[in-house]
Amino acid sequence: MNTPRPEYPRPHFDRSERWLNLNGDWDFAPDPDDLGPGDFPETIVVPFPWEHPASGAVAHWLPTAWYRRRIERPADWVGQRTILHFGAVHHQATVWVNDVLAVEHEGGYLPFEADITDLLDADGAGTLVVRVHAPTDKRFIPHGKQRSIPADDYDGCAFTPSSGIWQTVWLEPRPASYISQLSLRPTPELDGIEVSLTGPSPVRIEIPGVGVQTVDNLTGPVTVPIPEPRLWSPEDPHLYDVIVTAGEDTVRTYTGLRRIEWQGNNLLLNGVPTYVRGVLDQGFWPTGGHAAPSDEALRQDIELAREAGFNLVRKHLKLEDPRWLYWADKLGMLVWAEPPSTGRFSGTAVAAFEEVAVGMVARDGNHPSIVIWGAYNEEWGLDWDVPGDPAKQDAVRRAYRLIRDADPTRPVVDNSGWAHVETDLVDWHYYDDNVASWASVIDRLINTADGSFPVKLGPDFVVNEAIAAPGFEAADRIQLNGEYGGGSTSVERGWHLRWQTQELRRHARNAGYIFTELYDIEHETVGIYTYDRRTKDLGGTRPSDVHAETTLIVDVTPEAPGRDAVGETTLPVRVSHHGREPLLGTLHWESGSAPIEAKPFAVTAPIEVSATTPGRLHLWVTDSAGAVVARSFVDIAAR
Repeated sequence: MNTPRPEYPRPHFDRSERWLNLNGDWDFAPDPDDLGPGDFPETIVVPFPWEHPASGAVAHWLPTAWYRRRIERPADWVGQRTILHFGAVHHQATVWVNDVLAVEHEGGYLPFEADITDLLDADGAGTLVVRVHAPTDKRFIPHGKQRSIPADDYDGCAFTPSSGIWQTVWLEPRPASYISQLSLRPTPELDGIEVSLTGPSPVRIEIPGVGVQTVDNLTGPVTVPIPEPRLWSPEDPHLYDVIVTAGEDTVRTYTGLRRIEWQGNNLLLNGVPTYVRGVLDQGFWPTGGHAAPSDEALRQDIELAREAGFNLVRKHLKLEDPRWLYWADKLGMLVWAEPPSTGRFSGTAVAAFEEVAVGMVARDGNHPSIVIWGAYNEEWGLDWDVPGDPAKQDAVRRAYRLIRDADPTRPVVDNSGWAHVETDLVDWHYYDDNVASWASVIDRLINTADGSFPVKLGPDFVVNEAIAAPGFEAADRIQLNGEYGGGSTSVERGWHLRWQTQELRRHARNAGYIFTELYDIEHETVGIYTYDRRTKDLGGTRPSDVHAETTLIVDVTPEAPGRDAVGETTLPVRVSHHGREPLLGTLHWESGSAPIEAKPFAVTAPIEVSATTPGRLHLWVTDSAGAVVARSFVDIAAR
């Protein structure tokens, strides 16, 4: 049998010259009553959660299970320490080697390791046993969108859990004195790389093709200058390889030179205004839940987002497999990263959330693709009461400051969508299937001081939420939409995608948006793609047109799919352009054309377009070279 997920799992901290992948068939013993493993009667495929088909186990609401396999250290590792690594295990793991406790770890999303050199027998072999406890009641632990019993308040948008070992397990050798921490950040001027590490001396830092820095006694960060730096961006995701040798240990890594700032109405990437055209991605797959079936599947999701016109992915309530972030770095996709949520408020739950939030920055801070850190989401884990409870406001404020202190180079969102307490970016989540009220509410949210909006929490339960908690002034912060989308069928989703997005593009003060979502998951069928990543029929709407750098805004209030305009003979059409240079071109329609001049990050005055007959009126824009840079359409019905 081929080894699943055979690629080295940690490309940002690479010791892959010598390593041993432990993925594949393991002995497995479900233990619902926590009585011990017994005879290990089953087999499970690691690293797939035990609820999902790829594991071969498919055990639901199983709170405890045991794993077992034989391991053997390669002969040429003698003289080195043998380290056992786990990428992620949900939720509590206890690990033994040859019946001796090797390590215990709690938390389902962060990596952990154990030095097992002295636990192996004289031949370097042993029996590895792992007990995993994945509580069915997940409300007080970080678990994101994994379903809980008793249910979370957000159970309607939660999914089948991903319990047990769900990322790669491996062995690798390293010297007794080794590099344990490695942080890479671009210099403020983007003319070098600042390297911080914990490990022995002397230290040698090589950037192939650029230069080498050596330090005999490390006392602080080391800066390696880069003459004629090539900056990282979505258009040119250039990465610099970095080889760090400390004492006898060598780690290979990489980074990109880029700077993210927040000024005025925009995010700036390398000093250039960047409009966020984002999509929500929750990190689930039909065969493996949280665990991707392959490295290619991780890459494909980023490529699908780009094909749909997005330049940013909000990885929602999950610390994703590091290989996904590697592909985001490599392919040039911007990332909003955030930790998994808890379900209820308690001191224990807050402490667990803060631990995973700080661990997120430590694990993933070297990735240039990450341009926004998130903390809480919609008061999940805070009992929906941030505005009315100072203790919960303090929890939000503390999470923001912990992340900000750990990494001051990126903006942090404190409580995405609702009741901001202390934040760098003010975002809001608004869902509405009525296009007229959608347009009216977002105009008010963006352009006035009134930061309230309706949130439908049930069929007959609507509450008014506020952008800002008491005492926080949101008016002077960058503002963007953090979630939106409407419609029940694919055709309705495409229709709302077209009309709702154009309203977000209408307002210069809005810094961007996050569409919900990239693909369907189980019962949640609101994706641009199906759960198995096939293209949907969205009624003629092409997402890549909707989310293009240049788009069209039609000044009508549509009635329904197929009835965008009824009986109109002229339609006012505007151009929204988010390119870096002015656009000189031509707006075309079937019976005419008109010249346009669109300035960056602005919306043009309306152009009157004639509509002579009922039917689908196609609109498109060409640049001065004749290339089509924007497309849309309007379905005109007879009165």
